[in-house]
Amino acid sequence: MGAHDFGVPDIEGLAATAREELVREIDAEGVWAAEPVWRAAFAAVPRHLFVPYYYAAGADGHERRWGESPDPRARERWVRGAYEDVPLATRLCDGRLLSSSSQPSLMARMLVALGVADGDRVLEIGAGTGYNAALLAHRLGDGGLVTTVDVDPEITESARRHLAAAGYRPAVVTGDGTRGVPARAPFGRIIATCATTGVPRAWVAQCAAGGRILAPVATGLLALAVRGDGCAEGRFLPSAAFFVPLRGPSPQEPPDVTGVPSRALDDELFRFLLELTRGVLGAREAHRIWRRAGMPGRERYGVTVTPDGGWLWLDDREGPWVWPLPV
Repeated sequence: MGAHDFGVPDIEGLAATAREELVREIDAEGVWAAEPVWRAAFAAVPRHLFVPYYYAAGADGHERRWGESPDPRARERWVRGAYEDVPLATRLCDGRLLSSSSQPSLMARMLVALGVADGDRVLEIGAGTGYNAALLAHRLGDGGLVTTVDVDPEITESARRHLAAAGYRPAVVTGDGTRGVPARAPFGRIIATCATTGVPRAWVAQCAAGGRILAPVATGLLALAVRGDGCAEGRFLPSAAFFVPLRGPSPQEPPDVTGVPSRALDDELFRFLLELTRGVLGAREAHRIWRRAGMPGRERYGVTVTPDGGWLWLDDREGPWVWPLPV
């Protein structure tokens, strides 16, 4: 049957074509040139099965796109939209975003940066729709190497359904992601798909020596090498990353930016420093340091975690700019 025979769209055919287009789009950016194994995963895993509905932003608010809509044109918009290289809002509350399916090209960059090898045990913090766990399971096989955890039982239950529908069987655990999943540790890789303010000690403790942790902190991606003595250290990747917070959005007092030039407040890299040092540096002091340091990019910041605490630093752990980091 063709895509529009009898007015009924060929959803699987449309999905396959849209998935190919998405893979070509990410391919053109050179994201997985060093690890083409991820290209195969994105080409195989059907994203539309993980977003049976989502909300598309429009001029009049959010439009709910639904795979079971009685309108064939609406179903076609749903499946095509599922393969656009954009984040998809999957849970809203009073207009606030609670959960989403991340932008596929950003997911690809993170998976490449995670450095997964055959046989690695991987823990994902933040189950979301289950799509990222499916990509990991496709890469690592069905041998119980992938675990995903989320504190919300509704999220984990829907992730299980989506994964089963797509034919993947990673372990899906309901629990506090800041505590990791000790029953399934140690892990060779830990990846968080929700923003954190620091690096929980449980993650470092549950990651094997020589392992790697990749987590969104503020609006950056932090890559940590784990030593195995309760210590880990690493730097931020250059690119920006915006994720729903680990514990859901919570109201925060805006910083007092009196005396800070508006051009600095409009600069994403200054706002990154401001977010990283919230509660530690005032905005004016952060601006003074930012100017003196030459308006540094994300890759100049690093983090050290030890059993005694965590530190954020600019350029050098032993340098003049070191601040405490929540862990």
